[in-house]
Amino acid sequence: DVYMVLIMSVNPGFGGQKFIEHSVEKVRELRALIERTGSKALIEVDGGVNLETGARLVEAGADALVAGNAVFAAPDPEAMIRLLHEL
Repeated sequence: DVYMVLIMSVNPGFGGQKFIEHSVEKVRELRALIERTGSKALIEVDGGVNLETGARLVEAGADALVAGNAVFAAPDPEAMIRLLHEL
């Protein structure tokens, strides 16, 4: 049984890395597999998530996003969290 799949969209290790573009397609392919098999698994994406990449990931089928620098480097972290939540 799988409850959640984590897709790392940067190379693990430290914050502030560049988003790996192919991650969007990985999410899209995984969403198709989940729908095809009837799974209830969630897709979580961690790394390089900001308003632009987050919107693309949600459109591709991500259920949960992990954002670090986008939040902590924002002038208003609470506002950024709200904006990300609206995606």
